[in-house]
Amino acid sequence: MKTLKIFNGHVITPHRIIRNATVLIRDGVITEVTAGDLDAPDAETLDAGGHYIAPGFIDLHVHGGGGHDFMDGNVASFLRIAELHARYGTTAMYPTTLTSEPEYLFKTLDYYEAAVKQNSKGAQLLGMHLEGPYFAMSQRGAQDPRYIRDPDPEEYEAVLAYSSAISRWSAAPELKGAIAFGRYLRSRGVLAAVAHTDAIYEEVLEAYENGYTLATHFYSAMSGVTRRNAFRYAGVIESGYLIDEMDVEIIADGIHLPPPLLKLVYKIKGPDRTALITDAMRAAGMPPGESILGNIHHGTRVIVEDGVAKLPDRSSFAGSVATADRLVRTMIQQADVPLAEAVRMITATPARIMGIADKKGVLVAGKDADIVIFDENIHIQQTIIGGTIVHDIRSSL
Repeated sequence: MKTLKIFNGHVITPHRIIRNATVLIRDGVITEVTAGDLDAPDAETLDAGGHYIAPGFIDLHVHGGGGHDFMDGNVASFLRIAELHARYGTTAMYPTTLTSEPEYLFKTLDYYEAAVKQNSKGAQLLGMHLEGPYFAMSQRGAQDPRYIRDPDPEEYEAVLAYSSAISRWSAAPELKGAIAFGRYLRSRGVLAAVAHTDAIYEEVLEAYENGYTLATHFYSAMSGVTRRNAFRYAGVIESGYLIDEMDVEIIADGIHLPPPLLKLVYKIKGPDRTALITDAMRAAGMPPGESILGNIHHGTRVIVEDGVAKLPDRSSFAGSVATADRLVRTMIQQADVPLAEAVRMITATPARIMGIADKKGVLVAGKDADIVIFDENIHIQQTIIGGTIVHDIRSSL
């Protein structure tokens, strides 16, 4: 049995920090977490150097990074993206698509399946997140309008029959057929999420009752209060606050949501209902300049500046270039969230949302040994996936 002992670090749990603690791992599973040192003479040792030891970051919504996109049409892009984000603390992710031609979606699902088998150095690929094509045209953002349409049972049933890799599907709940779509997703064990939508409260509430339990990139590409003649209507944003049990995910880069809104989400929804996501496109981990959202050959051209991707006319954001460490750092430094709670929002909370909390999200005996070690500024020192060190800053210096 392979044994690893991580010592001389401060272990972050969902509710506290254990100072000068030790984590013992055997065959990829945590066997013990304790204050102080632990005698394990047969173990390989890793000195955390007085840094923080946290559960690995789980990214629910990510499109790319390191110059690659999941829609590029090859297995290598999946692998390179997973490796790039592992360097920034992500140990598990849900690769996310964009609206596209149906046949291209099937090919992407095939590439995912192949990548899962080959991935040994990057963040674990836990399931696909389909973003679209069932969106409100008025809230399409950077999504290609050529492929936006209402839910089609023949189409989505064929997609779900084709691949068991789909864990989540985001759609606008006010569209014709969207409620039946949500019920079908729920029957198949797929998480339905509200996204790119102009729904009002009554429509969101019905959607929630029929499977839509998560708000995709909260505040982005969704309705707030609207006025029709003399009457005001609560939108998706207000619905996310009013429905206590609805989860929300936020792009916590400090740009998609400025500090006051980050603070508001944290104040109302709290760390147990809020997940941090990168929504990263291919330019994550790359220098500013021109880039492409989606497929490298026929995707949408964007500009990366001010720490975010924008459409060329700067009329809309086109995905973020954030990495997971930046999300945690932003919540601490700009939203005044305590360290343990900021970490919970990208570990325990997304694990619960995706139904994997039995194996991931916290550092306790019996869980997968997905661990990240970082300093006080959330700069990643080591990333460990399944008990194996996949990134060590000391080897890259």
